[in-house]
Amino acid sequence: MHKQWEHSHNNGSRIVMIDLSVASGFVIGLVFGAVDLLSGFCLMSSLRDMWTKSDTRKIRSFATAIAIAIIGTQILAGSGLVNISTSIYLQPSFSAPLIFFGGLLFGLGMVLANGCASRALVLLGKGNLRSLVVITIIGITAQMTLKGLIAPARIAFLDWTRTTPTAVSAPALLSTMGLDDTAARLIATLIASSALLIYAFSDKQFRRAYGQIAAGVIIGLLVVAGWVATGWLAADDFNPIPVASLTFVSPLADSVQYTMLSTGLTLNFGIALVAGVLIGSLVTATLTGRFELEGYTSVTHTGRSMAGAAFMGIGGAMAYGCSIGQGLTGVSTLAMPSFIALIGILCGAAFAIHSRTRLLAFAFR
Repeated sequence: MHKQWEHSHNNGSRIVMIDLSVASGFVIGLVFGAVDLLSGFCLMSSLRDMWTKSDTRKIRSFATAIAIAIIGTQILAGSGLVNISTSIYLQPSFSAPLIFFGGLLFGLGMVLANGCASRALVLLGKGNLRSLVVITIIGITAQMTLKGLIAPARIAFLDWTRTTPTAVSAPALLSTMGLDDTAARLIATLIASSALLIYAFSDKQFRRAYGQIAAGVIIGLLVVAGWVATGWLAADDFNPIPVASLTFVSPLADSVQYTMLSTGLTLNFGIALVAGVLIGSLVTATLTGRFELEGYTSVTHTGRSMAGAAFMGIGGAMAYGCSIGQGLTGVSTLAMPSFIALIGILCGAAFAIHSRTRLLAFAFR
């Protein structure tokens, strides 16, 4: 049954139907924006802190978020409450080279732009005008890659390298070894989540970082909430919507298009999520005295940021997600393509952060 809220206008002349998935996306975005702003939750800054400062608190927070997301998502899937098999992450065929290369580009881009897509939204909310340029370019280049000028090349490469493996997720892989579906899901979930939580909490410094622990737990739960919003609250056999959760590249592309063609487009979970993150960050920054207008400091700074944004838009579209969309939401499904994308993102970021070339060294000036 399609669940909706009805709100009557004061004049009683009409009724506005608000899709619960859209409302939920906005609320989830509000919480994400606030938590991200207060904690600095970001894969790029986590990796930079780990590789340049030997500070692993943020990356352990990210690991905690993945673990919580995996546990919650697999409970939803195992109970039958949400059918995650219809999500983009668990499609029967995929192109591993395309996804890896897209992840590589995204990882490189997020270092050049000094933050991923979700972080750019959060920083815009606190007055960072550079982020407006970043999210606009991400949206445009992602749309170009998904449906525009770059789409034919992407689709041709996808068709050339597409494979249809026997199993596309860790539980499915275990099932091919003779385990029943429930046991396979349980074992895969326990192994993955336990490894992540053991890594996260094995560090004494992190165990005392209560804010980072809370951020990881909350954002992991937001991924679960996103699945519930799109896969249960909005479930409708007559008007189905894609099952999804936190991700930002495609929603940014949709948001840019929606700002120009709103009368011809439908508001969806992703667009509402983007709006929620921006407003959540803005409100939190204002209430905590963190709001401050910032801009570019040089032509080099501008060029680096724009190039990074373009890499993120193109790469994120090729990889079907960003550091949050694939690295957190996708991995929560235990899908093989999501692990491939995350490895690509990590490799791209590692190259950028450790590179000694003049171009990439600019990222930390």
